[in-house]
Order: sequence, then C-alpha cells, then structure tokens
Amino acid sequence: MQKPENQIIVIFGASGDLTKRKLVPSLYDLFNQKLLPEKFSIVGASRSELSDDDFRKLMKKGILEFTQSENTEGIDEFLQSVFYQSVNAKSPYSFSALKNRLSTITTELNINENIIFYLSTPPSLYSIIPENLAKAKLNKEKNGWKRIIIEKPFGYDLQSAKKLNASLKENWNENQIYRIDHYLGKETVQNVLVTRFSNGIFEPLWNRNYIDHIEITSSESIGVEKRGGYYDGSGALRDMIQNHLLQLVGLIAMEPPSSLDSESIRNETEKVFQSIRKIDTKDVAKNVIRGQYLESNVKGEKMKGYREEEGVNPESKTETFAALKFYIDNWRWGGIPFYVRTGKRLPTRVTEAVIHFKCTPHFLFKKQELNEGSNQLIIRIQPDEGILMKFGMKVPGSGFNVQTVNMDFHYSDLANQRVPSAYERLLLDAMLGDSTLFARGDAVMSAWEFLEPVLDAWKNDDTIPIYGYPCGTWGPDVADELIEEEGRTWRYPCKNLTDDGIYCEL
Repeated sequence: MQKPENQIIVIFGASGDLTKRKLVPSLYDLFNQKLLPEKFSIVGASRSELSDDDFRKLMKKGILEFTQSENTEGIDEFLQSVFYQSVNAKSPYSFSALKNRLSTITTELNINENIIFYLSTPPSLYSIIPENLAKAKLNKEKNGWKRIIIEKPFGYDLQSAKKLNASLKENWNENQIYRIDHYLGKETVQNVLVTRFSNGIFEPLWNRNYIDHIEITSSESIGVEKRGGYYDGSGALRDMIQNHLLQLVGLIAMEPPSSLDSESIRNETEKVFQSIRKIDTKDVAKNVIRGQYLESNVKGEKMKGYREEEGVNPESKTETFAALKFYIDNWRWGGIPFYVRTGKRLPTRVTEAVIHFKCTPHFLFKKQELNEGSNQLIIRIQPDEGILMKFGMKVPGSGFNVQTVNMDFHYSDLANQRVPSAYERLLLDAMLGDSTLFARGDAVMSAWEFLEPVLDAWKNDDTIPIYGYPCGTWGPDVADELIEEEGRTWRYPCKNLTDDGIYCEL
C-alpha cells in the first residue's frame, strides 16, 4: 500500500476514551505494518496536565489492551514518536504554545509542516478548536498541507449542521475538512462497491425491474450503558440513521461513478441523498416508528428499561429504536421501498443490508413459507462479515419440493488476509489525502434535510406515539406493519451470517 508523506498527527481530546481505545492503537497497527511515514509524530492535546512520559504510559496501556497486532515488541519504539501538549481549547494562548511545539517537532524531524488535526472532543468544541487553530494560523498551507478530522455527530439538526459548516468554511477549505464516519471504514461497506460494479451477474439486476425492496438493519444487544446523559439528547435517528445507515444507503443505491476517485464516488452518493423523497410531517406516524426498550428478564437476567438508565430523564421520549420506510425518486429506484431500522437491546449485535429480488413472474412451485419464492443477497457488515446468497433448490426425492439454500462467503475464510479496523483504514486515508470514505458537506446537509420533517413531527406532534418493547425483542410489534405485505417481512438475523430467525441470543 502507498506510504504517506512525512507528517504530524495532533489528537485533541487525547485523554479521552476514543484516543486510548481506537486512535492510538490503530496508529500502532499501521506502524507495525510499516504504513506510517518514514518521519512522523503523534501529539496528544487536551486540558489535562501531563508530561510526555505520562501520556506515553497511558497510550501503552491502551495499545496493549486494544491493538489488533500480535506483535507488541515495537511499542516502545513507536511511543518515542508520541508527545503531549496541554491545550485549553478555549484559550488562543494555548494554541500559540501548541504552534511553537509543532514548529519545534517539524524542525527536529526536518519535515514540512504537514499536519492532521483530529477532533476527538465533545461536539461543542467542533467550531471552537478550528477557529482557534486559524487564529494561530495553523490552517495555512504555506509550508505544508493542513487537514482537520471531525467526529460525528456533525450537528444536532439541520440548522446546527449548517451553522457548524458555515463556521468551518470561514477558515478552512472543503478539501481540508474530513468528516469521519467509521462505518465507511469497514471493509464490508467498501465491498458494496466491488460487489456491484465488478460482477456482471449483479449490476444488470440492480434496479426497480428486478429488486422488490431493500432493507438495512443495525441492531445492538447492549443498552445505553454509561452514556445515558449523552444518548438522551441524541436518540437512534441521530445516532445511527442520519450518518451510518444513510451513508450505506448511498453506496447501495448510487449510480456507477465515472472513476474511483473520491469526488466521483461522493458525487454519486450525494445524488442519491438529493433523490430521497421527503417524508411529509403528516405522514411521519405512518412511515416512521420509534420505540424505547422496557424492563424485562432475558435468560434470567433482569434488564433495566431505558427510562431507568443512569442519566436518562424518567419522562424521556428519546427513541432507542427507529424504523422508517422511504423511496428514492430516480430512474433506477422509482417505486422501490427502502426499509431501515436500528435499535438497542435487540436480540443480537448485527449490521447488514438485504437485497430482496422479485419473485419469478409465474411461480411453478409451492411456497413453503413467506419469502420462500424470492432470492436474497445479504451483505453482512458485522459481525461474521461476509456475503450470503439465498436461492431455491430441489429437495432430493420425488416431486418438486423446493428448499431455500445458502451460498456464502465469510471474510474469516481469508486466513492469510488481515482485515484492518475501520479507524485504521480511515486514518491512513486521511494521511494520504484520500477523502473517498469521508462525508462531504453537501451530503451531510442532504441527510439532515431528509430527516428534518421527522424530527420536527416528533418534537411538535404529541399524538405520535413512542412504543415500548421488551429488552431482547426485535423492537415494537408495530414495526412489522411498516414492512409486511404479501411476500414481504423483516429478516431476523443472528450472529452467524447463515443463521436467521426471530430467536437469537443476547
């Protein structure tokens, strides 16, 4: 793989959980594969008063616990390139001190001032830090390029997203801004493009003439854990659908790009977002279902309801489950429904997309059960990553009894191939200046514009219910009515790609 230019990576929020669990271990994994630049430096920045050695000890602990590399012998060598600078995000003086430290490092390394600023911070600092970096002229590309990576959520709603975007654009160009969505870093998400555009057996069928509907499920078996305070101000729609799942819809529904460069691919996904039919506020109750998990016993274990979780308002209407039905109004997808659902405290942790093909015009064989006559292509994002094709085969013996069988591929079958973590891939892409897997500003705004009527209806219309569902179930029963028609129902996935059924273990 291509090796990046010499550079410095500055991580704001360096004393936080994401840095210890994901960012620095991923950088160490890249170091082990000799994919970091010949000369590099990682600078942690946060309000905590730490020495370089204190920070290195914290990062060493995180690497040992969370690295994917079996080889940990190079940790001490890697940590020699790790430094720490105390920075008050709201103090311009702190950024002057940071600038001096970075200048010292570039001089010692004898490299250009190529710098990535990673904002692993609360969203309230997403506009403050870039502004203070600009005041210190750390956005200027006179002696090297500058890039800024921003974690989700990018805004709380359309208005706040526009405000944040406008604030960033005052001092930074779009090609300097990398809005990270770790779902796009997953190998199986990227494989959607390869599955579609490298196989002649799929692309000719990838349209309204042959596909009946598409469903995307992202379920979690855990609750809000210790994040009740944060989650109660967010909810499933903002936390999962606005970014992760709509980005996945974009890749599944996009037209073939003219090339594989970042702008061509992102242009096509943005066209998808622009074509999604807006849900009228009066139709929200019919096309969007929201729910909250309720206290229940699962396999003898008592699980709290959402409103009993620490930090959650006892009268909260924040959804822990959301399911919606929508259409994409363009030539390829006109009239084909898309179904998306996500939730917490569901039976298993799984993310997958299911392409349901239409039945044959005249079904000659007796259907054994719902959906038996239709083929399905299942793209599993996590866990047990892979692809599964379901089709009918004759049962041995007399007559023409048909049974659905599986043809599957699992990434785990690639024994000699290492599957990189999402952050590992995205960090390397940012170092290389490849923005393909990062959300562009217009796409983020389009996603918010689509969901804005839903958020407004939930906020202003008290007649729209929020349904309860027991922990360990697939959400509110009413969500089944969203999708069920003749020959159509949700797929109930299990941990293993080839298994499905309503009853999966937590």
